[in-house]
Amino acid sequence: MTGQSHGQSLSQSRGQSRSQSRARVSSLRLACRFALRELRSGVKGFRIFLACLALGVAVIAAIGSIRASIEAGLTQEGASLLGGDAELTFTYRFATDEERAWMAAHSDAVSQIVEFRSMATLGDERALTQVKAVDSAYPLTGSLTLQPDIPLSQALAGNGTLPGVAMMPVLADRLGLRPGDTVRFGTRDFVLMATIRTEPDAAASGFTLGPRTLVALPSLDGSGLLAPGSLYSTKYRLTLPPDTDLDALQAEARAQFEDNGMRWRDARNGAPGIATFVDRLGGFLVLVGLSGLAVGGVGVSAAVRAYLATKTETIATLRTLGAERQVIFLTYFLQIGALTLLGVGIGLLLGGLGPILLGPMIAAQLPFPALFAVYPATLVEAALYGFLTAFIFALWPLARAERIRAASLFRGALGEVNRLPALRYILATALALALLVGSAAWFSGAAKLALWTAGGLMGALLVLLVAAVTLGWLARRGSHISRGRPALRWALAAIGTSRDGAVPAVLALGLGLTVLAAIGQIDGNMRRAIADNLPDVAPSYFFVDIQRDQMPAFLHRVEGDPAVSKVESAPMLRAVITKINGTPAQEVAGDHWVVRGDRGVTYAAAQPKGTEVVAGSWWPEDYTGPPQVSFAAEEAEELGLDLGDTITLNVLGRDIQAEITSFRNVDFSTAGMGFVLTLNEAALAGAPHSFIATVYAETSAEAQILRDLAQAMPNITAIRVRDAIDRVSDILRQLAAATSYGAAATLITGFLVLLGTAAAGEPARRYEAALLKTLGASRRRILLSFALRSIILGAGAGTVALLAGVAGAWAVNIYVFETAYVVIWPNALAVVSGGIATTLLAGLIFAWRPLAARPARILRARE
Repeated sequence: MTGQSHGQSLSQSRGQSRSQSRARVSSLRLACRFALRELRSGVKGFRIFLACLALGVAVIAAIGSIRASIEAGLTQEGASLLGGDAELTFTYRFATDEERAWMAAHSDAVSQIVEFRSMATLGDERALTQVKAVDSAYPLTGSLTLQPDIPLSQALAGNGTLPGVAMMPVLADRLGLRPGDTVRFGTRDFVLMATIRTEPDAAASGFTLGPRTLVALPSLDGSGLLAPGSLYSTKYRLTLPPDTDLDALQAEARAQFEDNGMRWRDARNGAPGIATFVDRLGGFLVLVGLSGLAVGGVGVSAAVRAYLATKTETIATLRTLGAERQVIFLTYFLQIGALTLLGVGIGLLLGGLGPILLGPMIAAQLPFPALFAVYPATLVEAALYGFLTAFIFALWPLARAERIRAASLFRGALGEVNRLPALRYILATALALALLVGSAAWFSGAAKLALWTAGGLMGALLVLLVAAVTLGWLARRGSHISRGRPALRWALAAIGTSRDGAVPAVLALGLGLTVLAAIGQIDGNMRRAIADNLPDVAPSYFFVDIQRDQMPAFLHRVEGDPAVSKVESAPMLRAVITKINGTPAQEVAGDHWVVRGDRGVTYAAAQPKGTEVVAGSWWPEDYTGPPQVSFAAEEAEELGLDLGDTITLNVLGRDIQAEITSFRNVDFSTAGMGFVLTLNEAALAGAPHSFIATVYAETSAEAQILRDLAQAMPNITAIRVRDAIDRVSDILRQLAAATSYGAAATLITGFLVLLGTAAAGEPARRYEAALLKTLGASRRRILLSFALRSIILGAGAGTVALLAGVAGAWAVNIYVFETAYVVIWPNALAVVSGGIATTLLAGLIFAWRPLAARPARILRARE
């Protein structure tokens, strides 16, 4: 009996399971049928929904496509950008015979290049230039074109009397040079044979302070430009056999020569600085686009809510006829899903094809190659963001509509239901939100910034929601201030209602303004940081490559000039930090800038005047023992260094191990002289080196000082500090412009959301206008009421958005960029004014039809 009873129970359980499965399938089919019928009416009521979603997805897809195009161009043209399949770089020295033999044994061809800064001189005119001295094999890969169109070998051969040069057009124009004119470098004259149109490996050099000049390597003999201690680097580009294992060859080269100061690059990452910059900027702009998509999400929610409000009678009828809650939910969930698919598809079409169609124009503005094509991975990323955003913002109103009873729906009370949706929908929303944030952190490559962005957006939404509810509460309590002012009383009454009051408008506009306020404050503070970090009195010039025997004459000229207020000088060498406490430096410090590439180092016997030692002690002035080093305190803390640690430096191919005996404060913001590493004099004085100097002079005297020094010491190079600052400022302006495009898309999305909110509230305004007209109100007073309502909502949204944006910008500046923060008031006032103007414009656009409607028709329709 027991077994029979158990079998019957199991059979009943299986029957119930099958019955429930059939019921779910039946509900899904019925919901699909209802959804298809709803979709037959077209996209009316969903135009703002589609526009917000498509615009947000399009911006992200376009940014991702451009980033992928640049990355593909850098990858495909890696050898051309680098100038070969691999490159070995040495600082302030040429390769040894052993190193040259290794390169020849492992390559099909080798090209030698020397790069350094110098001054191009024409009479009294001088200009800083980045000189690249090349051999006859240059370029190994890619093609260099000149104007006029002559071979590089012919250009550098000169005119038979003088060696030739080719230079960038901007440098030739600055000096007023034309082909055939004579220009001097160091102590030797050259003839300008052509200007450079395209340089295949220009991107490999990264940021330079001056335009490019090409000369033949043998022509440097007798120019005085490469004297002992001069600041230059040599690069050896290799063409490798097709079957070369780059990883194995790199490992072999580093094992043999890295301790000699050799640095390796290969065609897999021909322009690493550009690749990193593009990747980080692209990731940041995607986050800006994602913020715009979040603003669009508010429009999605408002559109779904407004649409469901118009479907009150339809839903009520279905519920009365026995439709289950699940069927109601699935019907509109599938409909919204189909429309989301359409909106995302439009966005992908615009964002994917836009960069291709505009590719030639974009490529003309880029200093590096880009391969514009359709990149599925970036489109999938944009689509994922679009679907998740639509799901997060649409699920809440859909889930709340499911819980409304038929009787409430017949009374048109959809907007009055404020109960939370079922727990499963809350959990689904939280899961989708976590997936969206996680995806943004993963794809952007800037997890910390992505988390800050997500936290800021969620915090802004919460603050805006609280502010909107508070604004409505204040409007309901503010009737006493509107006595005798009927237009103001009507505006406050409308704002205080639960359905078409403050919440939709403040959320719609506030989030967009919050993003704009944050971006404006961050941009303004970054610009201010650059400006404020400059001292009140910056050096006029940096002079480099001053030889030891030239220092007395140099100091006599500048220190004896009454227009010169200050001169600083120091010996200068370049070194690579190869090890920290015997461990490879990059294993200890990662990608910290101090161990990335070579660093300037100096030496001193006595503690220099103005040097503040904060830990340890300076060596005795006559110290000649084992090398000691004084390290910059802030950088030492970042690297985790302690007193007694050892640093191994490679200077001109020779390893020097020095003990850290002191930490000192170094202020790099003075635009003056500052070294991370200062060694005792005996450790470096015997190495070939030159001196650098900073000169603080009156502006009127700068040109004469430069002329006198250049004539007396043609080998030295002068770097005008203001020109260097202007170059950095130009780059920052370009970054700000790129960010502003994303912010503009966010503003457009916010305006569309506001239009959608205003359109959704048009029936209520029409009914309100009809009642007021019936009671004798004039059109002018009704219009004034609508305008006051928009102004109050805009001012409230703008003020709250400003506070939220300022808080977000403060957090990003303090904790992400680690810079000081102040409120940029012009940007702040623009946000509040923009909020008022935008809300007023959107409100007035949808105010004319309610004012023109006939009251009788409107009131009869409400009966």
